[in-house]
Amino acid sequence: MRRTLPLALCAALCASTLQAAPFDELAYYKYLHENPELSFQEEQTAATPAGTLTGAGFTVTEGVGGHGLVAMLENGEGPVLMLRADMDGLPVKEDTGLPYASTARATEMNGQEVSVMHACGHDVHMTVVTAAALELMERRDEWQGTLMVIMQPAEERGAGARDMLADGLFERFPQPDYNLSVHTIATLPAGQIGYISGWMMANVDSVDITLHGVGGHGAYPHTAKDPVVLAAAVIMDLQTLVSRSIHPAEPGVVTVGSIHAGTKHNIISDKAILELTVRSYSDEVRETLLSGIERIAVKQAEALGFPEDKKPEVVVKDEYTPALWNDPALVSRGVAAMRAELGDGVLKEIPKEMGGEDFSRYGRTDAKIPSFMIRVGTVPQPLWDKARRGEARLPSLHSAFFAPDPAPTLETGRRAITAMALDLLAAP
Repeated sequence: MRRTLPLALCAALCASTLQAAPFDELAYYKYLHENPELSFQEEQTAATPAGTLTGAGFTVTEGVGGHGLVAMLENGEGPVLMLRADMDGLPVKEDTGLPYASTARATEMNGQEVSVMHACGHDVHMTVVTAAALELMERRDEWQGTLMVIMQPAEERGAGARDMLADGLFERFPQPDYNLSVHTIATLPAGQIGYISGWMMANVDSVDITLHGVGGHGAYPHTAKDPVVLAAAVIMDLQTLVSRSIHPAEPGVVTVGSIHAGTKHNIISDKAILELTVRSYSDEVRETLLSGIERIAVKQAEALGFPEDKKPEVVVKDEYTPALWNDPALVSRGVAAMRAELGDGVLKEIPKEMGGEDFSRYGRTDAKIPSFMIRVGTVPQPLWDKARRGEARLPSLHSAFFAPDPAPTLETGRRAITAMALDLLAAP
């Protein structure tokens, strides 16, 4: 269902910064939070920044790689700087109790009707990047070059960056000299920025295993070949891949996130389906894990006497997200610019993690564009203090309870991105 902005809210959100009405980043954020859309369905979400940036004087192209948009602002000779935000929500029913909590519903690609929530902070990302772009428009006498703003679809499916690049992103538009992005983090208080130099997020693969059995009656298991028993053996053996097949110093994760089999207590099913997430950093470890998954599934079926025509099917899905590398030279320069703007004590060096982010694709093209993603803290200070005393637990990203403290989160993110942009595009 299409949703349109109320006229009064549209006036506040979409007013050109060249006019008297200021950009209301808090109202903008709350509108986006209240109206999320799933991956590949971000039509109205994209229309919101498209209208705002067009009204401010950017040249906006919509429909790039799906619902992606590109907003360009040329301001003389100089570098090309890309600012990227992602737009899609998640199939999560919000339970934050916020007055602007999402009650949106949508139909997933598999036909299932689900609730939708910005449980990963993409509403924060869009607001921060839009607000920074508008501030750079206002301050364009302080910099020189080209600003390229990307609003990307389908990050949660690992497809948005791939689809925008395949649609000629860096052929139809200038190739950036630098890429910057922002992502929320649920383990830092609002008002702080996390950063890391070098590897930051992992390779992510999705793998489906279909185990074919021979169905039968639960009272006569000897006449069947039970795929649920095979699934149990496969799941337990998969745990040895990280512990026994890769170097102990190399990170790796193999998680069976879903298992579907059977219809009734006393029926032996003829099929079991496992859905896995597989995470790594090096190409060698990735290959070891993926090949090991197929080996274990096939050999366990043989060991349990499954017929040759019931061989397991292992499919690595076309949702691969490559590991994210933050260019060390760009990180060093960016941290200095943010520290000068935000002061000491705001920036925190953080460890790499096994999450994935397809922002990585922009820096891993043939051009090897220097890229840097910062993490903006979101935790309300009172909750942070309670958690440090052991009196509360912090909701994670993708949680139904994830609720950023919007004002300090948005302000810190905007100031950080703007400071780095002004440094990279500094006029001679």
